[in-house]
Amino acid sequence: MVKICCIGAGYVGGPTMAVIALKCPLIEVAVVDISVARITAWNSDQLPIYEPGLEEVVKQCRGKNLFFSTDVERHVSEADIVFVSVNTPTKTQGLGAGKAADLTYWESAARMIAHVSKSNKIVVEKSTVPVKTAEAIEKILTHNSKGINFQILSNPEFLAEGTAIQDLFNPDRVLIGGRETPDGQKAIQALKAVYAHWVPEDRILTTNLWSAELSKLAANAFLAQRISSVNAMSALCEATGADVSQVSHAVGTDTRIGPKFLNASVGFGGSCFQKDILNLIYICECNGLTEVANYWKQVIKVNDYQKNRFVNRVVSSMFNTVSGKKIAVLGFAFKKDTGDTRETPAIDVCKGLLGDKARLSIYDPQVTEDQIQRDLSMNKFDWDHPIHLQPMSPTAVKQVSVVWDAYEASKDAHGICILTEWDEFKKLDYQRIFDNMQKPAFVFDGRNVVDAEKLREIGFIVYSIGKPLDPWLKDMPAVA
Repeated sequence: MVKICCIGAGYVGGPTMAVIALKCPLIEVAVVDISVARITAWNSDQLPIYEPGLEEVVKQCRGKNLFFSTDVERHVSEADIVFVSVNTPTKTQGLGAGKAADLTYWESAARMIAHVSKSNKIVVEKSTVPVKTAEAIEKILTHNSKGINFQILSNPEFLAEGTAIQDLFNPDRVLIGGRETPDGQKAIQALKAVYAHWVPEDRILTTNLWSAELSKLAANAFLAQRISSVNAMSALCEATGADVSQVSHAVGTDTRIGPKFLNASVGFGGSCFQKDILNLIYICECNGLTEVANYWKQVIKVNDYQKNRFVNRVVSSMFNTVSGKKIAVLGFAFKKDTGDTRETPAIDVCKGLLGDKARLSIYDPQVTEDQIQRDLSMNKFDWDHPIHLQPMSPTAVKQVSVVWDAYEASKDAHGICILTEWDEFKKLDYQRIFDNMQKPAFVFDGRNVVDAEKLREIGFIVYSIGKPLDPWLKDMPAVA
């Protein structure tokens, strides 16, 4: 029986291994992590991450051929294939701070694999890693190998949160990069055989190591660039009276461009986009490619500009001050159908409003109060370092309350900011919300989820990203 072990039981490792276990009943899959709390959650009825369809998959396999354990060394030593899915956070200090990936956790994983291995192993990079990581890992493994043969493969994940299980069941492509040597090619075939249980052969792409690593960074950079492009257009649409939805639709019907990732919003978030682009920028700079680095820097700058623009619009619309005013924040996760708050635009928007002394009442159907308070009190990039390195009990931000529904959040509020496109926000009883708010009542729709005209008929002053401005807002321009 082939044995697979995955180091790291997070957003990538957990779902990916669960689906491999489901699709390959003859393969034993162990997911290991040093976090006792996280492994306990994977073995309970309350999984540590929310992802539609995940619970059903885990329950079908857990205890049969899918195991979650803190006994890291035993499972690694027994495995034929070891996936490494540990954090690669952005460095917060030292060389490359703020851009380069911190490979501390990767390196310690590699040293541990070398230390406990008694048989040949295929080691698979599953976390997003900067180009040439495989080479560094290879050096650590070969210099500590004690005569054991390690083959390194790059198998980047292309999951979108909220649809991860569907993405795993039916991937656009599976990418496997390896060495162009006989042993390297054999390792590629071994991993290919695992995915071939359910993925059509023509969707399993094989490349050299560096191409696989770079393809992941490139894919995220291209997607982020599309979002920044449409968000840049949204600012121009507001200035000219155009409608960004109409512009996006017109542009998206061009088959060369296509309609995906063309929704204007308050900005992109998630654990990968910003981190991967910063990484790309750092690699470009290290290779003397300043112009290329500057090009990708602009993608992040536009994203930051969009969040600042939104905050400025809120403040300027409400008589240039939100001090002491209650603002309802609907949605905190970086997108719908996930509880993930990593790099969510909501953090910067909330911090911007708190900086102007607003009182925030936040509601998100999947994000806990503890997580929201932690996010609002942490420094940039700290979120991606393991919990034991983060501030243990973040000081609660006093101007923030987290509530159980949208009606409670908006009661007596001066304004509402919609920051996540949860479906339930489209179906709210906005007449009831309006009746319980201070007047004039404002809605700032950062995701274009509400029908602005209907809300205006109720009596709201509505700002929708990239849409023609309400007459009220024209009189109070936002200075970005």
